[in-house]
Amino acid sequence: MRWRKINYYEDANVKSDLKGARVVVTGGAGVIGRELLAILREAEGTVISLDKKPLPEDFNLTGITHIVKDLAADPIDEIIDFRPEIFFHLAAAFERSKESPEFWNVNWTDNTLMSHRAVDAARRIDTLRAFVFASSYLIYSPALYMSSSLRHAPVYLREDAPAAPRNITGASKYYTERELDFIREYLRPSLKTVYARIYRVYGRGSRDVISRWIRSALNSKPLDVYNIDNRFDYICARDVAEGLLRLAVAENAEGVINLGSGQSHSVEDVLTALASFIDIKITGRARLEDYENSTADIGLLRNLTGWAPRTTLTEGIGRVIEYERGLSQAAP
Repeated sequence: MRWRKINYYEDANVKSDLKGARVVVTGGAGVIGRELLAILREAEGTVISLDKKPLPEDFNLTGITHIVKDLAADPIDEIIDFRPEIFFHLAAAFERSKESPEFWNVNWTDNTLMSHRAVDAARRIDTLRAFVFASSYLIYSPALYMSSSLRHAPVYLREDAPAAPRNITGASKYYTERELDFIREYLRPSLKTVYARIYRVYGRGSRDVISRWIRSALNSKPLDVYNIDNRFDYICARDVAEGLLRLAVAENAEGVINLGSGQSHSVEDVLTALASFIDIKITGRARLEDYENSTADIGLLRNLTGWAPRTTLTEGIGRVIEYERGLSQAAP
């Protein structure tokens, strides 16, 4: 399927801030990374993208140099030599919230170690103005939003909420935030650092549950559904990419900032949205854990950027369905 040109960005001031800027994006081949690269291409930035995976063959690489390498192990001299002004660190590994034993080493290499190497590279780049880190709401204490009884009202998480990482991914993200604090305090006090705590991302080419359900439904397979009463803040990858970009250029945006839709939706809401586009069949509705009810308080995001995510859950799901249909039609 062709990556269609979409008018992602209409803010002329932000575009002018980015025109000709040298930008590094790690994780450029990921679901958020591809959306961010598309925006940067439209803004006429000069970009180096790094990822273990290649970009899609038909992705427009105008102004973008994509380098395939393992950031946890391979030399990353290209980042230093490029002398970027803005650094987006998106590369990461995720599993389910309750992680498997096999994920322990993956988290060490593809989250903790890789992020440490990215931060170490950033501290040596004297041209760098901003480092934007794709962090996670999994840093917040689960006691705030997990419970044994069902709560229907949204639980809004603020940036000053207690931190007690829910799993080793959250712990790794929290450690990287602290490393960046250290760099700011002792080595690069003028470096702007943003820790975007991102909520439940879905989008084109993602491995999240929404995309998996869409692929199953398009292939007439039943959906395995668990914890149907759980409520999450679902945000589409396109809005995440735009939010990261706006935080990079917003004058006073620094430190921990929530990046979610600010809306609460249940798993049942997702299924309803899916059913408005395609036929779905559901097998089982088991409850496997305590109830989750987590939503981003995006007041700080709005105040700093004058912007909030615009894509509704139904609109975003419709776009993912269109993308997945295109892939199936293009397959031999």
